[in-house]
Amino acid sequence: METPQPFIIAGESIAPGSVRDVAFPVTTMATGTASSLALRVVHGARPGPAVFVSAAIHGDEIIGTAIIQRLAQALRAEALAGTVLLVPVANIFGFITHSRYLPDRRDLNRSFPGSAGGSLAGQLAHIFYREVVARCQLGIDIHSAAIHRYNLPQIRIAAGNRKLVELAMAFGAPVIIESPLRDGSLRDLAQKKGVDMLLMEAGEALRFDRLSIETGVEGVTRVLAHMGMIEADDGLSAVGIPARANKSVWVRAPRGGVTHRVRKSGAPVRKGDLLARVAGLFGEDAQDLVSPTDGIIIGHATLPVVHQGDALFHIAAIAHPERVGRQIDTITDAILASEPEGSAEKLLDEDEVV
Repeated sequence: METPQPFIIAGESIAPGSVRDVAFPVTTMATGTASSLALRVVHGARPGPAVFVSAAIHGDEIIGTAIIQRLAQALRAEALAGTVLLVPVANIFGFITHSRYLPDRRDLNRSFPGSAGGSLAGQLAHIFYREVVARCQLGIDIHSAAIHRYNLPQIRIAAGNRKLVELAMAFGAPVIIESPLRDGSLRDLAQKKGVDMLLMEAGEALRFDRLSIETGVEGVTRVLAHMGMIEADDGLSAVGIPARANKSVWVRAPRGGVTHRVRKSGAPVRKGDLLARVAGLFGEDAQDLVSPTDGIIIGHATLPVVHQGDALFHIAAIAHPERVGRQIDTITDAILASEPEGSAEKLLDEDEVV
């Protein structure tokens, strides 16, 4: 039997079966105060894989911070096989200022692999990859929708990776989306370096909501159970067909005015179903928004006041939405039953939609 070894990080030796908070210096702020990347290391009493869970790479996407707070209280090093690295805030600068970006206006999730002597974003990306990602076999990175938008809890994975499909099904989010990798993103770099990644999208920027938090905590727990790191149910003994897609479409306001939603995130829709109505200030000249495809609504705008062309609904195209949740005897059958049709198309991030 393999003997558990200490986990070495930040110049510290963390004994098996123990927990340690560590911090990596990043840069000096304009005030002269130092900033750092903080993480908690939960190093198990038994050997096993290393997994990181990160949040707030975009500083205003804080739902993952609440999820990691719950995980930090629940995980027990003495009962763990392997190591879990918890990063509650990757972009501390944006987190403090309630901004998606860093002070240099760069997007941390477009700055990987970064460099030690580069921009602020580049330095932070370099440290995050070197000290967190490169030490792990799997990463779970948690995001939310942009401000004034809401995302149904969903898992995004790279296409063509059967292992990630299985992990995503264990996570148990309502929707699994195979989305392309973008240059400079954490997922892109991780794949190039052989680190598997699950990306969770859930909730709204600068807000906490119970569904997103509970889905995240339970999902990460099931993934760790599936990997044999903790004693818990991985949820795959009675498998249902997940909503799985590689295409999506945005439905935009046909006019400016005030919108009244008929459906919201999580609702299955058929082509032609009414989503909302947009009318003038006196309720005049109302126009209907209808779904252009069969699928499930995975995101919606939360502000009722809209301009013509505003993106109001994000729909994942699913050929048979009525099959979602139907029980299947084996995970293999569930994977085959949920295979998305056609080739993957570009799925826009929230900041690219506006």
